[in-house]
Amino acid sequence: MRTARRAVWDRARPAAVRQAVTPWSGAAGAIHYPQGVRILIAPDKFAGTMSAGEAADAVAAGWLAARPGDTAATLPLADGGPGFTEVLARAKPQAQLRTVDVYDPLGRPIKADYLLDGDTAYVESAAACGLHLLAPEERDPVRTTTYGVGLLIAHAIESGARRVVVGLGGSSTNDAGAGMLTALGCVFRDLAGEPVPYGGGGLTSVHTVEGQPRTRGVIFTAATDVDSPLLGPNGATAVFGPQKGADARTVENLERAVAHFARTLEDTLGLHGAAENPGAGAAGGMGFALFLLGGSRESGARLTCDAVGLDAQIAAADLVITGEGSFDSQSLRGKLAAEVARGAAAHGKPCLVLAGRSDVAAHPDLAGVYSVTELLGSAEEAMARPVEGLTALAERVAKEWQE
Repeated sequence: MRTARRAVWDRARPAAVRQAVTPWSGAAGAIHYPQGVRILIAPDKFAGTMSAGEAADAVAAGWLAARPGDTAATLPLADGGPGFTEVLARAKPQAQLRTVDVYDPLGRPIKADYLLDGDTAYVESAAACGLHLLAPEERDPVRTTTYGVGLLIAHAIESGARRVVVGLGGSSTNDAGAGMLTALGCVFRDLAGEPVPYGGGGLTSVHTVEGQPRTRGVIFTAATDVDSPLLGPNGATAVFGPQKGADARTVENLERAVAHFARTLEDTLGLHGAAENPGAGAAGGMGFALFLLGGSRESGARLTCDAVGLDAQIAAADLVITGEGSFDSQSLRGKLAAEVARGAAAHGKPCLVLAGRSDVAAHPDLAGVYSVTELLGSAEEAMARPVEGLTALAERVAKEWQE
């Protein structure tokens, strides 16, 4: 077995991985490999169980246990959701990670980070309004707010940002960005002239809009791969409301509240059509609010893949492995796994998917799709033993893999 050096991913990692994963250079440098099969491990997070870095380490440990003569490099990825700024911070060592006192989705004080790279700020909305910040019994899109996200953006603007890229994904909110706009200077009042309460439930009572967002003319980009409009059967509430704690009746009420808020805001600002834009429904409608601020939409997956130099890493590999918690038909429509698979196909490199669960048996761009659920026998077991299960799956696949 070759003696390996420190890996690209610089978080704490299992001893087996520290000893066996050989580093490849960063996004801008030339990439050199020792002899042997070169494996690029580039997963997304496994939502609710593992970060992208933890998943990459688990795959590396399992693969190299079965094939110690191979060389693996880990390249954790993210779209606009949790892990967005962490991945970008590692790809942009010159950037500054700023920590800000903000509020979580239920108004409790927390600290959250954003990344400032020159005059561009990268804000991960989930850092302040993410579903992972709440216990399951606390999930309530009637009350949860994006106010903390607005505080992050305001701090970035005051720190000199001229462009703010907001990663959208993994939110616990359904307030159409009302909390974010409030933190930036808007005031939403009811018929009695009182400020409406935070959360999606309060939107139904919005009667007037006062104030202007204090954005100093910055350019906004919504980094998301969600193409849902704000409203309707494919909108923010109908598609994502249930996973945020909304039952069927709450979904109906929130849909009416968001529709009323959108009409009121568009009529007040004289900006119509933002609710229909692809991505307006991202992060509980935060995309809609960013579009009203003049923002545009960019693929979060593509943005991060470009930042970490994914294409160059794939070109230098012999085999590419990606993965995510749930791999389904939506994963093949612009999510990170699809970006990795397309990149591998463009370079003629085989690509495997190792997922927590999968509804996809095969795809032309993939050499194989495997799931922890299938290996362990149930989704419950896969969720209860995520690292162990993914490591075991990688080891089994490695034993079966033919160079």
